[in-house]
Amino acid sequence: MSDEISQRVVGDLIEGGIDFVTTVPCKQLAGVIDELDKSDQIHHVPSNKEDEGMGLCAGAFMGGKAPCIIMQNTALGVTINTLATLIQFYQIPLPMLISFRGELGEPVACQVEMAIHTKPLLQQLGIPTFHFHKREDVEELPEILKYTQMCSKPTAILTDATFWRGVL
Repeated sequence: MSDEISQRVVGDLIEGGIDFVTTVPCKQLAGVIDELDKSDQIHHVPSNKEDEGMGLCAGAFMGGKAPCIIMQNTALGVTINTLATLIQFYQIPLPMLISFRGELGEPVACQVEMAIHTKPLLQQLGIPTFHFHKREDVEELPEILKYTQMCSKPTAILTDATFWRGVL
């Protein structure tokens, strides 16, 4: 079932005009990353760190591409400066598909601390945030992508474990 939702997410990115994606490895997002690797409609550039990925997205945008970053919430803190001084300052529309680690059922204790801070940090930065808990929440993705382009801002799409494990 995870393959189905991963295919849907990548299909929506393509239909939404996204043609450049950078990813940082994440177990929850592995299916999406695999689907990106299969696509010839999106240029996929793996990244070592989230702030590096945001720099790649900024360069892609300035080169005429429509970027997206796929990352974990646990590294959001690393990206704060890049978000504020590059992505937001230059009004780069950047959808951020973020696996939201640290909620109920999380097996890794250290993930919980960043989960507590993720939404407040995004709110402090004024970044519109959407949270996918259930499979049907994916229906919102096309409108979120349009919204991101319209307002020329980054948006955060948090996807938790229940979203990835659910039934479409």
